[in-house]
Amino acid sequence: MTRKSIVDWTRPGKVLSLEQKQFYQKNGYVLVRKCIGREELNKYEERFNAICERKVKPPASMLVMKDVSLAKKVTPDSKCALLDSRISLSLSGIDAITKLQDFCDEPVLFSYCEHPRVTDVVRDLIGSSPESRIQAMHTMLINKPPDTGKLTSRHPMHQDLIYFPWRPADLTICAWTAMEKINKKNGCLQVVPGTQTQPLKEHEYPDWEGGVNKAYYGIKDYDLSLPREYVEMDAGDTVFFHPNLFHGSGANRSDGFRKAISCHFANYDHTKYIDVKGTIQEETGKQIVEIIKKHPQRYSVKPGQEVTFELSWRLRSRPVHHDGKENL
Repeated sequence: MTRKSIVDWTRPGKVLSLEQKQFYQKNGYVLVRKCIGREELNKYEERFNAICERKVKPPASMLVMKDVSLAKKVTPDSKCALLDSRISLSLSGIDAITKLQDFCDEPVLFSYCEHPRVTDVVRDLIGSSPESRIQAMHTMLINKPPDTGKLTSRHPMHQDLIYFPWRPADLTICAWTAMEKINKKNGCLQVVPGTQTQPLKEHEYPDWEGGVNKAYYGIKDYDLSLPREYVEMDAGDTVFFHPNLFHGSGANRSDGFRKAISCHFANYDHTKYIDVKGTIQEETGKQIVEIIKKHPQRYSVKPGQEVTFELSWRLRSRPVHHDGKENL
C-alpha cells in the first residue's frame, strides 16, 4: 500500500515555487541560488578558523577530522582515518582539518541549521505546513583539501540513507551550502537525477589505492555509465537533496580548500526510528556504534547505557525551533 505524502506537490510552498517543488519531486534535488548571505558565510568560516587555530574550544560532542592522506602521515598503517579533536588540533591549524562533524552544540555553526532561508525550504519539501517541526540530524562543515595525488579528497557515489535508521526517507532532506565558488575543478557535488526513487543499495568501502576516509561508503558495483549532473555553485547557493539520491564528489584538483556547510533534517512528527537488524544497513550501524563506544564521554553516553544505532543518532540530533524530546 502506497503511503500518502504529507507534502502537497500541487501547490507552491512558502518560499519555493510550484516548479521548484515539482523539480525536487522528479529529480531528488533542487538548487536555490543566493540562499545564504555573505555575512553569515563569513561568520561560519571565522568560527571554523577559530576552532582550527585553537582560539575557540570545540564542544566535546563535535568531531574534528582529517583526510586519510593527511592522517597517514601520522598513522601510516591505518587504511581509514578518523582522528579526535585533541590529536587533530595538535598537528597544525586550518590546513590540517578537513571536516567538523556533529556541531549541534556549537552555537555559531548551529545557527546555520536555524537559518530561516534554509528551514523555510526544508519545510516546503518535507513538511505539511510552514509550521512543521523539524530536527537537525546530521551536521557538517566540510573543508575539502587540495588532493595530494592519491585522490582521497573524492567521495564515492552513495546514498545518505545508508547511515540513517529512520523512515520514511521522503521526510528527510539535506541542505548543503557552498561557502565559496564550487565547480568541477575543486570537487563539486555530482548527482544522478531521479535516483531518489530507487531502493537503498548495498554499500561498501571502495577499493581505492590511496586509501578511503572513515565511513566514506560507496554503492556496491556502482554503474559508472549512469548520467551525472555536476552541481556548480556560487557562495551562498544551497542544494537541497533527498537521502536516497545517488551523489558524490570528485577530487579537489585546485590549489585551495573547498568549504561547504550542511545539515540533514528530518520531519520530527512523522519520522520514526526502525530496526536495521537483518537489513543492508546492519553493518553500517555496527560500525557507527563502535565509534560511539570508543568515545562515550564525547557523546554523553551514560554509564551502563546500551549503545545502539538509534541511540547514536538521538545523542547527536537537536530540535530546530521547538523543544520536542520524545520522538527523534
